[in-house]
Amino acid sequence: MKEFWIYTAMRAGLFVGAFCLVAGVWLLVADTVNVLWIIVIAFLISGVASYLLLERQRSAFAAKVEGRADRISRKYEEMRSREDQDD
Repeated sequence: MKEFWIYTAMRAGLFVGAFCLVAGVWLLVADTVNVLWIIVIAFLISGVASYLLLERQRSAFAAKVEGRADRISRKYEEMRSREDQDD
């Protein structure tokens, strides 16, 4: 679960950074603030940035999930084979 929290925290950090950047630029350029558009633009920027910058964390998280799924699958098959032998 550590990999999940690291990846999630880094995604949230990228979003907050993108939000601050977009809001700052928006305030410099425009007189009115439209928070909805700032959120949408920040979400898109942080999504692209996370895709490009967080490959290592995403791979570590995927490997952890895959390992856990393999262990559960093996245990399930062992229990099923034991059940078949008991019959």
